[in-house]
Order: sequence, then structure tokens, then C-alpha cells
Amino acid sequence: MDEIKIPAGYHSDLSLHDTQVAIKTVKDFFQQTLAQKLNLLRVSAPVFVSPSSGLNDNLNGVERPVSFDIKGQEEKENAEIVHSLAKWKRYALKKYGFAHGEGLYTDMIAIRRDEDLDNIHSVYVDQWDWEKIISKEERTMETLINTVRSIYSVLRKTEKYMAVQYDYIEEILPKEISFVSTQELVDMYPDLTPKEREYKIVREKGAVFLMQVGKTLSNGERHDGRAPDYDDWELNGDILVYYPVLDIALELSSMGIRVDEDSLDSQLTEAGCDDRRELPFQKAILNKELPYTIGGGIGQSRICMFFLRKAHIGEVHVSIWPESVRKAAEEGGVNLL
Repeated sequence: MDEIKIPAGYHSDLSLHDTQVAIKTVKDFFQQTLAQKLNLLRVSAPVFVSPSSGLNDNLNGVERPVSFDIKGQEEKENAEIVHSLAKWKRYALKKYGFAHGEGLYTDMIAIRRDEDLDNIHSVYVDQWDWEKIISKEERTMETLINTVRSIYSVLRKTEKYMAVQYDYIEEILPKEISFVSTQELVDMYPDLTPKEREYKIVREKGAVFLMQVGKTLSNGERHDGRAPDYDDWELNGDILVYYPVLDIALELSSMGIRVDEDSLDSQLTEAGCDDRRELPFQKAILNKELPYTIGGGIGQSRICMFFLRKAHIGEVHVSIWPESVRKAAEEGGVNLL
């Protein structure tokens, strides 16, 4: 259901023009700091891929990709707009000749036509997609946690920087990020829904890395859906922060150590996706032809929304919204771009 929530007394501290300046300020500082911290090189990336490549992200497995035909193509299949670049990046690291300890990042633009629109969800999706080569021996919880802490340090540096640039921005991120597994959340709050659990723990801690998203828990359910062929469900998670403007748990990043041949084999079977074994990308992993990696996506508009203390994601990127949402936003002082 498409809806908009306008906090009582909300007003934007920046004009539309000054918001554009601030968006560039956030993005420039964050991506430069992130690239230095994780040793990443910016590369060009596709907006669309062929379905038969197996490179598109299936997300939760039900979202329909936007597809279209291309004039002059000998192949009869349509091209698909990417949902994310989770799989493509691993191919690119090998193709471009990256070495162990080196990584890439790119601007990923996607169209998610089946998204339920609200203050933090849009049909238009933009994120920094990043990926880094590690060794098989580094496919550990320690590697994951250290990388999360590195990314969180970049988030805190960005907040400090923006607080200096703009008087109305105060630092709200805690000094340290907490680590909690999805199973631990079920044990702590068995009677709550997954989203209610997230809110509860993030409201208490301020910033949380919620680990092991996608695996089946003791209650027979999964905390959230996650495609079986990029993240290792034992070594992944989401960076969540408490966002007081909307009083919500806000996901800023989804990331993880990527599947190796063993975890891909078991996860494809568990998810009922054994038909993907013959696709080029999945076959390359099973045959140990691609590097072992860690990677993720960091929401660009979510980052801008958080650091600029905006109430709606439409205040930091241009998209299409229902007339009812536009009218409510205008009446509530929310300036959609």
C-alpha cells in the first residue's frame, strides 16, 4: 500500500536548491572515505543484463524485473534492468584483474516496479555497490565483523563532517555498532514480527548489524528473504540505525561474505532453486572459477535522507509518486523533488 508518514511539526531545514548542494556534499565525502577505508576503485557498471546470464539479483524471488527488447539483437530474449549488481561485481573483479585485498565500487541504479511505496521505499533505487576479493581462509565471522566496523566508522565520520557543514545536524550515531543475529532476536522477542524485532533492538542500541539474514530460524521462518546465490546466509547481515525523524529502524546497507561452492550448493537446494546450477554465474562459482569475495550495497538516497534528516526519500531523489502522496507531502511541508 502506498502511504506517507509526516512527523508532527516537520519542516525541511534546506530549500530545494540547498538540498541538491547537500546531497552532493554527502555523496562526495562518503564515497571517497569509503573507497579509502576499504581499498576500492570506482568502475563503470551495467544498467541492464541478459536473463540467461544469471547475473540479475533475484532479491526475495518474487519481484518482477523491468525488461525490454533491443533492436538488432540476434538473441530472442529481452534485456532486464538490474535489481542490484551483487553477482555482476564478482565477475567484474576477475575480468578486470583485481588482486587479493583490492575491491571495486560503482553507482547502481535500479527500477523496482513491485516496491510498496512509503517514506523510505521508491521505485527508483540508487546505491553504492561494492565488492572486494578475500581468500577462502578469510571467509569468517571475524572478517565480516571487521568490515562492518570499517563501514560504520565511515558513517560516523560522514555524520561528523555534515554536522560541521550544517548547524541543524546533530550527531546521533552511537560510538560503536552492536552485533545481533536473527536467531538471537527471535529468542529475545518471540512474539514480535521481524520488523518489530528490528525496531526494538535498534531503538535500544542506536546502531545494529543484524546477522544471518536468509537462513531458516528455530521458529521455522526466515527473518527476511535473501537470494540463495550471492550472500552466504551464515556470514551476512544488514546495517540498521535508529532514525528519530520517523521513529523507525532504517536499513542503510545489506552486505555479506559471498557464497563459495559449498554454501551455494546447499542454499540452492534449500531454496528450491537447483535449476540455477546451469546458469553461467552459478556454474562458475560451483566450479571455483570466480574469486572469493565480500561485498554489499549501501543506499545512496537512504544515506542522504539520514544525514540530512529528511522525512521522505522523495526529498533526496526524483521518482514518480501517486497523486495522493504528492498532495499529502505538499500539505505537510515535505518538498518532493
